Amino acid sequence: MESAPVLLESKSSPINLLNEMQQLRLLGHLCDVTVSVEYQGVRAEFPAHKAVLAATSKFFKEVFLNEEPVEGPRSNVFLNEVRVADFASFLEFVYTARVEVEEDRVQRMLEIAEKLKCLDLSETCFQLKRQMLESVLLELQNFSESQNSEEESAARPGAAPPAKAERDPPDCSGASPEGPAAKSKEKV
Repeated sequence: MESAPVLLESKSSPINLLNEMQQLRLLGHLCDVTVSVEYQGVRAEFPAHKAVLAATSKFFKEVFLNEEPVEGPRSNVFLNEVRVADFASFLEFVYTARVEVEEDRVQRMLEIAEKLKCLDLSETCFQLKRQMLESVLLELQNFSESQNSEEESAARPGAAPPAKAERDPPDCSGASPEGPAAKSKEKV
């Protein structure tokens, strides 16, 4: 009697794999490519793994699949007009699936993602930019609505401005707001 097949699937394996690859990269172990970047005279070299770069970037995949066999332990790739900090963030993203950057660098990260043809980073940048835009639009809408309500209050004749009600302390004496004269009028 044959048993039914079962699925063995690890939810943690992809994250563990990325974490281990990141540790190997940071320690310089098993790295088979050095990526040199330069921008306005600032240059840095980053050891990495061809398989990781090729799996995450169509640019690197094309470079590595079309390169001539290299003698020696590592091949070299040179990227001109790429900021060192941006490429370091790119590498962190492809090795960990996350990176923290300042808001004003999101556009630059999108540009490097497009240059290196990294779809995951492009999508992540687009999602974040959309969230940032929606947040700004919501703030503008709230500001506009508050401005409109203030203008409407000011335009109504005899209406007390809303700020005055906030400044007057509540009457805690137990007397009615109309005072004794109003009570005597009600009795008549």
